[in-house]
Amino acid sequence: MSAATAPMVPPVPEVRHPFGLPMGTIRATLALLICGFVWLVLLWPHDNVRLPLAHFFMGSMVFMAFVTHPGLQPGEGRSVAPWVLRLLFVAGSIGVVAYAVYQDWAKVTTRLVPDVNEFRDWWLAYLGVTVGGFLLGRVIRLVLGNHNTFFWSLRSWLSVLALLMMIGEFLLFMVFASSTERPDAILHAWQAVQLLAVSAYFACRT
Repeated sequence: MSAATAPMVPPVPEVRHPFGLPMGTIRATLALLICGFVWLVLLWPHDNVRLPLAHFFMGSMVFMAFVTHPGLQPGEGRSVAPWVLRLLFVAGSIGVVAYAVYQDWAKVTTRLVPDVNEFRDWWLAYLGVTVGGFLLGRVIRLVLGNHNTFFWSLRSWLSVLALLMMIGEFLLFMVFASSTERPDAILHAWQAVQLLAVSAYFACRT
């Protein structure tokens, strides 16, 4: 077949990443925030704090962000930004854990063990929210398609929600961590919505 009669290959639509950032930047930022919250709990100067149970489920998202490598679209190039963020949460985690262990090993083990009552009352709900969010993100991506403009917008807004929920949890922790009267119902509801948003976003991107 001559070049003149060769069938035309339709161009592959360009995939737009959230906010025009390099691929993987939002996931790496979320992973850094998840790790950063663990650092905050370990370094908190007052006693009577524990890592919330929800963060044990979000830890699986950090692992996902670290090991997934989605294929590049034609014409795309890799950016160092996501890798710098990954390096930060790996190096930061090693440094903070080593420092906390050096200061007080017993305090580290206490703070990284979930509260028995919280585990009993919330583990099933958090597991359901995490799995449900991940399935929701996958279904949205499969139904709308990776080249759908509405999907791009929805994914961007989902990333905004996940980032704001993470930042909000930092503020809630600093306000109520050392308080004897914490609004546990509000905090658990916040973390459930946060888990839903984070898991759904990661599912949209993997």
